[in-house]
Amino acid sequence: MFAPLDPARVERLKTAYSARNLDRGACLTLVHHSDHQPRHGDLVLAEVTKVGYHQVLELTDGRKAKLYVGDEMLAAYGARYAPDHFEAELPDDLGACDLVAAGGVLGKVRSRNAAVSAPTTVRPLGLVGDENGQVLNVSDLALGAPLPALRKPPTFVVVGTSMNSGKTTTCASLVHGLTRAGLRVGAAKLTGTAAGGDPWLFRDSGAVAALDFTDAGMATTFRIPVERLVTSSLLLHGHLMARGVDAIVLEIADGLLQPETAQLLDRPEIRRITSGVLFSAADSSGALYGVQRLRAGNHPVLAVSGLLTASPLAIREAQAGLDVPVYGPLDLQSPALAGELLRRAIAESAEVPQLEAGEVLA
Repeated sequence: MFAPLDPARVERLKTAYSARNLDRGACLTLVHHSDHQPRHGDLVLAEVTKVGYHQVLELTDGRKAKLYVGDEMLAAYGARYAPDHFEAELPDDLGACDLVAAGGVLGKVRSRNAAVSAPTTVRPLGLVGDENGQVLNVSDLALGAPLPALRKPPTFVVVGTSMNSGKTTTCASLVHGLTRAGLRVGAAKLTGTAAGGDPWLFRDSGAVAALDFTDAGMATTFRIPVERLVTSSLLLHGHLMARGVDAIVLEIADGLLQPETAQLLDRPEIRRITSGVLFSAADSSGALYGVQRLRAGNHPVLAVSGLLTASPLAIREAQAGLDVPVYGPLDLQSPALAGELLRRAIAESAEVPQLEAGEVLA
């Protein structure tokens, strides 16, 4: 059973970042399936019933819209893995559930950090469908296959000890340093939970192209099979290559112990596109563990960065046990250092790029 959604109502909806690639000018319907079990990425229209931890919703353009009881939002179903916030799973039915991420992900909270209050709750009003009443999913909005690339640029992969360990700052700083060195840089976030801040920061830092996993058709990557994550990672990497960039910076969310992160790093397809890894650590012991674990998986670690670099003492502590350098954000923003990391990545990469360092740095 379905009915057309009034365009005026669609215009009034608070449409979340997770659904940013939806054409809201198209004919949309509200679909009612009482026995439908939500799937990852299903688009849903929901009403706010109680405002809790998330008091704002990130809209498609990045604006943070204040939430009120009675507001209608267009969001996506999904799970969330966030030790600093919520652990949430996909709901079993279309009943009441929680807003588990400001970017517009609806799920059922299983646990939460002690510093976090109870979630904002919503009442699903129906699934969002196309003109024929077919339920729309974020996967329906994904990019198509990229055009063939003329060359394979060096690719940096940034991983870390955990969420909020400084990975995105590390990525953005490296993007800026490479840009200042005269390179055209592409960047992408391969995994995580829908939020526009990271790709927009990459653009602010100089990236000529910035993508994330929502462009590959996912609202969140927690509980997504690794085969799909590999495919989506290669899709995003392929689109950046097709832009003719000189270097690529990729971020993998969360930490090395997060299930999807660990599985993705174990895949040979990811190793093959990786020229060098920067590890972002919150502290010195995490830095030592991370470098050892990455090397055990045959990943070429070039340097350590992250939150630990806020403390000169922590830097010295980490450096005493490491044989790779520790760089802070300002270091990575240096065109000279970024160029040196590029040369090291090309030299150490098992997958030799189809270009010379001199050509890239020209």
